Amino acid sequence: MDRFESAKARYAAMGIDVDAAMARVAAAPVALHCWQGDDVKGFDGDPNAALTGGIQTTGNYPGRARTPDELMADLDLALKLCPGTKKINIHACYAVFTEENGGWVDRDKLEPKHFAKWVEFCKERGLGADFNPTFFSHPKCDPLTLSSPNKETRDFWIEHGKACIRISQYLAEELGQPCVMNIWTGDGFKDIPADRMGPRVHYKESIEAILEEPFDFNLVKPCVESKVFGIGVEAYTAGSAEFALSFAAMHKDKCIPLLDNGHYHPTEVVSDKIPALLAFFDEVALHVTRPIRWDSDHVVLLDDETKEICNEIVRCGGLEGPVKIALDYFDASINRVAAWVIGLRNTQKALLMAALQPVERMQKLQNEGKFTEKMMVMEAAKTMPFGDIWEKYCELQGVPACDECWFKEVMKYEEEIQLKRV
Repeated sequence: MDRFESAKARYAAMGIDVDAAMARVAAAPVALHCWQGDDVKGFDGDPNAALTGGIQTTGNYPGRARTPDELMADLDLALKLCPGTKKINIHACYAVFTEENGGWVDRDKLEPKHFAKWVEFCKERGLGADFNPTFFSHPKCDPLTLSSPNKETRDFWIEHGKACIRISQYLAEELGQPCVMNIWTGDGFKDIPADRMGPRVHYKESIEAILEEPFDFNLVKPCVESKVFGIGVEAYTAGSAEFALSFAAMHKDKCIPLLDNGHYHPTEVVSDKIPALLAFFDEVALHVTRPIRWDSDHVVLLDDETKEICNEIVRCGGLEGPVKIALDYFDASINRVAAWVIGLRNTQKALLMAALQPVERMQKLQNEGKFTEKMMVMEAAKTMPFGDIWEKYCELQGVPACDECWFKEVMKYEEEIQLKRV
């Protein structure tokens, strides 16, 4: 008996159907964020300008993608090295402007045609796409956007949001998969504000105005994302957790909440929020990242919270659609393709680990008050031969199982392609 068959037999003894678990995880889409490949620079502004809006990328590792073709080539390699069903997550600032589509336009004038190249990329690879308005790193941040006291500023960004609704509808129709469209701004203040409510009222009214743009809620899934603070907005954010959750709750017919596990106080965990929200919402969107002390967007590791997030996704039935999973981090201190691969493979590992647990048995023991036995079973699951199952899963998905193997391919690509970018 080979190692996989031996491991499979051990899981079967715990009541786990390994083949079914692998199939469940393989079918669950995970969106890979395009902005890891170029440090959130995008293609609609000065690539040398600093980021604004409460975010920051640190590091100067060579080989950053500078053009749509370079970014898509880097994404291609990352996708090839990761198992599972993938989507691409695109920010509006990654519009592709050409002579054929009329050249550059400002963000309030963006059209579906500016993302036709992304649609072509996705169609050729059988991918879906999610989308994000870009409410940062732009001259019309004053520094606020949707919450600005300046109506002209708000109107510009409302039109941007409406344009993104239309683009999201286009992506969903062209690719045949729902498009999650995430509304997040870094609107806030560096120091204690004199008016906390005013910006939030503007913010609420602005998002409502965006959602007046017609769309099919079965195809476009607008969501609102909160944040506790950011660089330059340490004292106050308009889109706090209470604001975002309340907004989603009051607009359930056209909006869902989004949880980013870097956007809460350090003692809060998103793993506990997932089942809480699924008690009230049919769908919840999720950004998986790794905060260190704050929303620092480090590469996702196979750490305790990542595993616990995936445990809750599986235990709540989220793999089958209620939880929309995406990654969100940007590390410029290491090879950017490797960052994508490490984060996506770790998310897949955590999902597969969760799917290989005897969930029904553990929940039955809890409901029967057999807490000692439940603890024993949960602990026993941690030392099962997961590595042998993971290797078979990768083999079935046609990707390298060995980390050293995919890493050699990335280093070869770095030497032959990325290091020649100047």
